[in-house]
Order: sequence, then C-alpha cells, then structure tokens
Amino acid sequence: MSEPLILTFDLGTQSMRALLVNAKGTILQKTQKAFDTPYYSRQPGWAEQKPEFYWECLCETSRTLKEKAGSLWQDIIAVTSATIRDTCLCLDKNHNPLRDIILWLDDRKAENLPPVPLLTGMIFGLAGMKDGVALQRRISHCNWIAMNEPEIWNKTDKYVLISTWLNYKFCGNLADSTASVIGHVPFDFKNCTWLKAGDMKRAIWEMNEDKFFDLVEPGTILGNITAKTSEETGIAAGLPYVVSGSDKGCETLGLSCLSEDKAALSFGTTATVQLATQRYIEPQLFMPAYPAVVPGYYNPEIEIYRGYWLLSWFKQEFAAKEVAEAASKGISAEQLLNERLQEIPPGCEGLVMQPYFTPGVNMPFAKGAIIGFSDVHTRIHIYRSIIEGINFALMEGLRGMEKRGKIKVSRIYVAGGGSQSAEICRITASQFGLPVYRTQTHEVTGIGAAMAAFVAKGIFSSYNEGIEAMVHVKDEFLPDQKVHSVYEEIYGEIFEKIFDKLSPLYAKLGTGKIPSGEN
Repeated sequence: MSEPLILTFDLGTQSMRALLVNAKGTILQKTQKAFDTPYYSRQPGWAEQKPEFYWECLCETSRTLKEKAGSLWQDIIAVTSATIRDTCLCLDKNHNPLRDIILWLDDRKAENLPPVPLLTGMIFGLAGMKDGVALQRRISHCNWIAMNEPEIWNKTDKYVLISTWLNYKFCGNLADSTASVIGHVPFDFKNCTWLKAGDMKRAIWEMNEDKFFDLVEPGTILGNITAKTSEETGIAAGLPYVVSGSDKGCETLGLSCLSEDKAALSFGTTATVQLATQRYIEPQLFMPAYPAVVPGYYNPEIEIYRGYWLLSWFKQEFAAKEVAEAASKGISAEQLLNERLQEIPPGCEGLVMQPYFTPGVNMPFAKGAIIGFSDVHTRIHIYRSIIEGINFALMEGLRGMEKRGKIKVSRIYVAGGGSQSAEICRITASQFGLPVYRTQTHEVTGIGAAMAAFVAKGIFSSYNEGIEAMVHVKDEFLPDQKVHSVYEEIYGEIFEKIFDKLSPLYAKLGTGKIPSGEN
C-alpha cells in the first residue's frame, strides 16, 4: 500500500460521483455519472425516482472508477457515502422498496389530514406556528403516502432516507448516521434521537415508532462490504463501511468550517448558509439546527430552496441567445453568462430579486419577486439580480443566526457549482463585506465524508487534525468596501422590506381564492 485511500460516493440531485481521496485531501481519481433523467413526474410538481436507479448508477460509477484507478484500488481502507437530504422511501419487512422514491424537491401536498389534538393545536397557535405547522404536515411525504396510498403505508415496515437504504445495500445493516437524518420525519435534532411519543411535535407526522430505523453516531463503522455488493461494485468484500452525514453537512466539514467564526455557503441547486457550533442554536424560531458530521456539533442552517436552480431556470427560459453563442465558442453557457456579469454594476441599476420561489415553515406563502424594472434593464441585469438576490437572502439568514447565537462570522467559505465562478465569488465577498475562500477542490462533500472515514480508521486522532491535513485554501476574494456600502444600502432600504410589503399579496395567492398557477 502506497498510501491509505477512502472510496467516497456522493449522491446529488443531478449526478452520482465516486472519488478516491487520500489523507492530504487530494482526489486521486474521480468519476461522475450525470443523470439523463434526475426524476420523473407523474403529476406536475412531483419528483420521483426508482430506487434501483440510484444503486445501479452507484455500481456503474464504482466499476468505472476501479478501471481508471488501477493499482490505487488496492489502497482503499474504507468506503463511505454522502447523499441528498429529505429523500425518502418505504421498505417492507425484507427491506425491499414498496414504491418509488419521493425526492426532496417534490412539492405534492397531503390533504384531509386528521386534526392535531386540540391542546396541541392551541399551543401551536399561541406560538405563532399554526400556519407553519399546517404547511409542515402538508409537505411531509409520509403524510401524503398515509393519506393517498394507505395500502402501501400499512405494508411499510420502515420509512427511511435514501442514505439509510444505501447503507443497507453496502453492508447489510439498516441504520443511519444522526447527521444524515435531515428531512420531514419525527426526529429530535437537539438530542439526536427520535421524538418521544409524548412530544407534541409528533402530531405533525402520521408515523409511529414501528417505522423508525436504527440510529448511530457519524463516523461509525456500520459494517463491512458484503459479497453481493462486492460483486456488483467491484469493491473488495470485507472493507469497512463508515457512515458520515448528509451532503450539506459533509460539505461544511470539507470546507474546514468547525468554528463559529466561519460560515459555509453552498451555491448548489439549493443555496444554504451553514455554521458549525457546539451549541444548539435554532437558525430561526422553531427551526432545528442539524446534527453535524462531527459528534457534539450542530449545523444551524438557512436554506434558499431553489437557490442556484434559478440560474438553470434563467438559462432555459431567457438565455437562448447566450446558449447559442456559447456553443459557437466552445464554452458553457454558464461561463459566458458569468463573464457578462461584469457588464452590470452592483445593484443592477435598481433591479432587486427576492428568491423565495418555494415556501418554508416560517414563510408558508412565500413567492419570488423582482422589482425595480425600467427601460435600461436587460436579460443580464436579471441574471445578476438573481445572484445578488440569493446572496441577500443568505446574508439575511446569516445575520439572523449571528444575532440568535451571539456569533460574529469573519470568514466565508464557498462550495457548489456557483462557486466555480470567480466573478460570483467576488460579488459574494463585496455583498457580505467579508473575505471569501475557495479550497483546493469544489468536491468538498467528498472531502468531508472521506475525513469522517479517516477519523473512524484512526488515520487522524481528531477532526481538527483532519481539517489541517485535508483542507487547503486555493483562492481568496477580498471585498470592495465601497461596493459593499452600496449593497448594504440596498439590503437595508429595499431587500429587507420586500417580503413584509408583499407577504399580504402572497398570502392571498396562497389561499387558493386567487389563481396562482400552483397545484
């Protein structure tokens, strides 16, 4: 063995990755399979996928990586994986799927749910959470299955996350890391266990204890690669399989964010700002902080559900000209659009975007909005306003968490597809007024997951030692303080006030009395 390696799988919404990572944080080999059809929709707004699809893609990427890796394949000392969150499936007593997977971005709503107990409902109402709880109940996919597919729900022995099922496929044990249990399930995020029967929040879900799966601490060696899995993936049977955490949690760790002065921004399909703290700090009232990959830590997070999906939406709906021009130049449309960001001044000459395309618990009737149009605005103004709007929303989230936790962030680390653009990183630094850092690879989820496996195998004695060895800053983007002052004025005088001004209109659209185009 030349050096110990971790084989890491990263299941995203759009693709499956397989990586060979060493203890210096270098990715020695990588393969990625983009999904031609990330999900299918039986009805508008639904998003489902066959469970076998993910496993077959994982096996394919593993075999491809083995072929590319050559002798390096013999240096693997453990296997781990990180997956998308809030993506669930029903299993029978033999741990076989009973229906296709419902993905996190599926927006079906459960109707005709049984009322919550009277006293519980009164408490939710007094706390100002009546509408938020009602939304949680409607968007919890287990509730939809219980109401609409009772025969499936009655046969369901365990209701699990996609990470749980992949763990079972790897090593034969149906259990999951507490750092992966992020979804609409009755989980006690503070105590890292299932909600007790007497907890009033249990009324949100039509799910009893018999459907819960076993929980273990992140960094646990859950078992060993089975002979069947070895045959299907090419991974040596008997290798230890280590559970890590969710993709976002691994990403935050892979960016070195393990102290309260650092914030991790993820510019992915969903945009997030996460912190790492040993204190349980709710990012917003009644919103949980998630268990981190590092035991004893939490990741309070603010999530912009549609995030950098909005750039894909923009490209598809408005950027046909740029797509064609990019193709003629042999570059990606994103590269061309990001180069053109420099044509537009900070603040987009009065155009401000509010990116709340998808409602949340604390904003149950949220909508997206762009205000300030005039005859000077072009498509590229809209493109830049989307990026600035996402950042404004993340700024609002970060400042709220700083205030609640009495924290002061001084450095920002970025990951996700959007972070590959230097111009987006420069805009981000000036908006936040803080230095922004990129590390040696954009595959930071794989770095974080691999670090958990190295710690589990004793290569590192602590996560801080792992960060020191595996995470290396490659690029620094310093804020332009004059530009920052422009953004501060827009943020305080315009952006912060948009939602409150428009929320009564959003609420009217959300009641169904006025057609909104939603299901």
